[in-house]
Amino acid sequence: MTVEPFRAALPRESQSQLSEAAAAVAVTRLSLTDFRNYGALRLDLAPAPVALIGANGAGKTNLLEAVSLLAPGRGLRRARLSDLIRRDSGGTEVPGRAWAVAAHVRTTLGETEVGTGLVPSVAPEGRDAPLARVPRDAAFEPDTDEDQIAPERRVVRIDGRTRGPAALAGVLSVRWLTPAMDRLFVEGASTRRRFLDHLASGLDSGHAPRVAAYERALRERARLLRDGQGGRTPDRHWLAALEGTLAELGVAIAAARNEYVARLTAQIAAEAVIGLHLVVDGTVEESLRSQPALSAETKFREALAASREHDALTGGAAVGPHRSDLGVWHGSGLPASQCSTGEQKSLLLAIVRADVRLLAAAEGRPPLLLLDEVAAHLDERRRTELFDAVLACGAQVWTTGTDRALFHALEGRAQFLQATHGQLVAV
Repeated sequence: MTVEPFRAALPRESQSQLSEAAAAVAVTRLSLTDFRNYGALRLDLAPAPVALIGANGAGKTNLLEAVSLLAPGRGLRRARLSDLIRRDSGGTEVPGRAWAVAAHVRTTLGETEVGTGLVPSVAPEGRDAPLARVPRDAAFEPDTDEDQIAPERRVVRIDGRTRGPAALAGVLSVRWLTPAMDRLFVEGASTRRRFLDHLASGLDSGHAPRVAAYERALRERARLLRDGQGGRTPDRHWLAALEGTLAELGVAIAAARNEYVARLTAQIAAEAVIGLHLVVDGTVEESLRSQPALSAETKFREALAASREHDALTGGAAVGPHRSDLGVWHGSGLPASQCSTGEQKSLLLAIVRADVRLLAAAEGRPPLLLLDEVAAHLDERRRTELFDAVLACGAQVWTTGTDRALFHALEGRAQFLQATHGQLVAV
């Protein structure tokens, strides 16, 4: 049975009033199929801010998550692909069901159709499952053999062509702030490292693929060393080749991180919103700050070779950019981890705000900005300053809250949607 998508759209007269807030990069149509609590949904939007109002659990964050999947990566919740599939009313998985997100995106280079989704391994009655069904005007449809994809594989199509997820970086960047990120400065280094790499990818589209290739080489080296512990002699020539690859990729990753942090620091200083100091704390990043890249690469390669015995026992690698951390200090000199909760929120907000403006200035292509329940933690003056700053650089903002009064600064500039259990109504 075909389910007609629920549609939410602003009246034409309301859309015309938003022309002054038009974003340079924006989602102007969003279609969801079997995604989280949305069965079939289509939103027709103006290229202006989107404010989602509704009670907790109504599906506001689910919509932001769908938008976040229009960029490379696992989205703002970092969920498993199969966890995004809509379940039945009892919370039970439905065999053969798959999710899809499709969007019409306005960019500085023109209009683009983007789609992404999941293909389950087995459909009902034992048939191969096609790509999740989406409206016919979406970016992809199950019409070729290439749609038969392995389980837990994310499928991406851009203007009708199947592409790897990394290709999404060439269309748009997406940034977000969520309640889960409030613990960024007190959790382990891996959380901050992932956050930094996500940001750095905005200025260097090759950064994320390099990180992925580095991690694959690191796992292969660990496997070879583990084989040696099991009595088999590891292939030392292959080990040396892997370590050469790790050194080359590792130095490139570290250089991109250093470059990004330097430019972000300059942007933060120019905005003079808050005193803030950032540095990448890592052996390779530190080497690059005092010697040429080739010297740092040689030093890293030699360190890997010297640590083989140790790494064979631990199953990892003692040195490398996979051990690095993002150091953040308040202008008072206090490490972010020791700041109050309010100060930590201010530091994080300053970083994301500066990043949005940095991308807009450096790339001429501002990112989409997703703010989940952020407005509730700011006073009216700071909310207004935040919205004014990001809208001025042409960024489309998607923001959520339980009360429309939180978005007084967006009245006349945003489109307001009421979320209620998988449905949206323009208000």
